[in-house]
Amino acid sequence: MVVDQIFTATRFGLDYERLRLEAASHNIAIANTPNQPGHPARLMHVSAPYAASFGAMIGEGGHSVPSMPVMLGTDAGSREEHDPSDPAADKNGMVSYPRVDMVTEMGTLMDASRAYEANVRAFNTLRSMALHALDVGGES
Repeated sequence: MVVDQIFTATRFGLDYERLRLEAASHNIAIANTPNQPGHPARLMHVSAPYAASFGAMIGEGGHSVPSMPVMLGTDAGSREEHDPSDPAADKNGMVSYPRVDMVTEMGTLMDASRAYEANVRAFNTLRSMALHALDVGGES
């Protein structure tokens, strides 16, 4: 049934956007945390198993629904700051921090938040339509 496939597509969208919010929040949280020596920080990003069009996700293209999105970590580059008073400073007084682009991460937060809201609206609209369809035959 197409309605079930649309529900599945919106649930996939909700999971994907929630993970994007979590990944961007993680990246912002570690931006000013010094790296441990020999252990670079990990920046998180979300990956879907394959990029499918909406039509493919609801079954029009004959493709199956993709499996759940996953959060992956990549090594962050580092930025060095001179702060000899910091306990994490090396012998030259340099402290290594993860290289996080705050503008990109804040943009991701805003984009994912709005996309999540759109998926919630789509899910609720479809749910409301399904409930009204059940009520159509009950009034006679």
